[in-house]
Amino acid sequence: DSKSFLVCAAKPMGMIKPGEAGTVVPIEGPLPAGVLGEVRCHQQIYKRRGDVNGICRTVLRNVMTVSSFRLTPKPRHGFGSYFAPAPALWDTPALLRDDASAARLAETMATGRAIVMRGNGCITTGATVEEAIVMAFYLEEAAITELAVLAVGDNAHSAVLGPEEAAARATGAGRIFERMWEYLTDGDPET
Repeated sequence: DSKSFLVCAAKPMGMIKPGEAGTVVPIEGPLPAGVLGEVRCHQQIYKRRGDVNGICRTVLRNVMTVSSFRLTPKPRHGFGSYFAPAPALWDTPALLRDDASAARLAETMATGRAIVMRGNGCITTGATVEEAIVMAFYLEEAAITELAVLAVGDNAHSAVLGPEEAAARATGAGRIFERMWEYLTDGDPET
């Protein structure tokens, strides 16, 4: 019984119409016809991470802007705490279209919740697809704060959560992820 996951064949998941089928991709083996080459990153992450049951690959404006400085957001507030000490940076804007590059990206991500791809968006993970999407929202909020700190130019006075503070704040208790998912999908007829 091999593992597999669902993606959209030739367009972003957000463009799949209600009732339209996606494509099932095996964790091991070649990509099915029509599946975008970067889906190899999903394969490689799933292969290495038994804790991951959801992946969100997205292009977020502020995450991309921070990455253009070759930086990733620091844990300056609650949302940023989930990525402490900071998400890994994949320091190339090149598309990941081969297994070797996708494997290196997954190794760079290691056990983190996210990896920021310089000039090419990010990948977030979670125990569920919903959690992975919530992590993308949190990462974008962390990037907005990081850009505000960079704009002020006074890093000496900007707090960064320490390891203990970040670990205590990065909780899933109290339906944190579920409540954010409900907020993000409020009014969506498909949920």
